[in-house]
Amino acid sequence: MQPDTRKFLTFGSYMLFAGVLAAVLMFTTFGGITHQGPHTNMGWIALMITMGCVPLGLISLLLGLAKLFGDRSH
Repeated sequence: MQPDTRKFLTFGSYMLFAGVLAAVLMFTTFGGITHQGPHTNMGWIALMITMGCVPLGLISLLLGLAKLFGDRSH
């Protein structure tokens, strides 16, 4: 595995994990969420972290996986 592929996979995994953790905390610890949004300020911060980390982490992880499979085919 090339070093840049490992960086993409590591970064994507960490970002996706951080986003999922923020979402779980938003629903459980930080007061839950309704149709109007989270109930607390920490819930809103967790929502912003989730909305930033999940898409970026998923895209980075998919790019790393595509690069990994592309490197193995050569």
